[in-house]
Amino acid sequence: MRFVLRRLLLFVVALLAISVAVFAMLRVLPGDVAAVMAGVNSPPERVAQLRAELGFDRPLAVQYLDWCANLLHGDLGASMLTGRSVSEQVGVRASITFPLITLGLLVALVIGIPLGCAATLARGHRARAAYRLVSIVGGAIPALWSGMLLILLFGRGVGLIGVLPSQGFPAAGWGAPGRALTSLILPALSVGIIVGASLMRYTRSALGEFASSGYIETAMSCGMTRTQAVLRVGLRLAMPQMVSVVGLTFAEMITGVMVIENLFALPGLGTGLVTDVGNRDLIAVQGELFMLAAFFLLIGLLVDLAHRALDPRLKASISGNEVSA
Repeated sequence: MRFVLRRLLLFVVALLAISVAVFAMLRVLPGDVAAVMAGVNSPPERVAQLRAELGFDRPLAVQYLDWCANLLHGDLGASMLTGRSVSEQVGVRASITFPLITLGLLVALVIGIPLGCAATLARGHRARAAYRLVSIVGGAIPALWSGMLLILLFGRGVGLIGVLPSQGFPAAGWGAPGRALTSLILPALSVGIIVGASLMRYTRSALGEFASSGYIETAMSCGMTRTQAVLRVGLRLAMPQMVSVVGLTFAEMITGVMVIENLFALPGLGTGLVTDVGNRDLIAVQGELFMLAAFFLLIGLLVDLAHRALDPRLKASISGNEVSA
């Protein structure tokens, strides 16, 4: 319980620090949002009026405290350009980005873990070299290049086997689940293949440590074959490390899908953030960056808790430290 409370306290402190960093960083960027909104030839009086309406003439500390008060009520503010709720915009965009990341991670798991296990169990030098080559080549392919290749192969209207949509997302969103899902297949494959190569290397490395350990020898002495011992015992022992890697990979994929969303014209968080930065929509960018940072922290917290729950050695070590203290 003390471990959980410490992690929760660190989460709150880190969240507070990130809110300060996001707020301060956007305030020091060059350019005047009020001047951009007013237009190039607007008189200074009009710019000053807009600045007052937006609240930018108030002290920074007051602006920050007001923003934090709104955050506690789930209000990220309203877009300066469209007037729409930023929370609503983030929700709509997240309904595209997070399913895309989830599908991409599923593809990566299907590719990475079986190939990583096969690479660990490979006996011949040529087989091990082939698996190593696959992991290196797969991880070295740029996401943009893999996406374009998939479009040329499977994109409807442009590909050799035009069976899947290559751009856009249905206007009805998930109200048309079949069309929404098919529009995410090619982007998910583009991300999943690259991430799968990384998971393959992590799986091979984690299993390799246990494959030559006494745990596997003990399991084999009980009648298991080497393959059974590695898959049943080694994979279970490597599970805490794998959960940590998969969790952090899921968080990192948020930034990785930005290129993919632009390539496939998906109106997700990545595309929206780039658009809002270009439009100097300070309130929207501020809310989106904070939500992304909070998501990173939340994933890190969940990974820490899951790692401790799955690894009895870590749990015993922490319990021993608490008793000795």
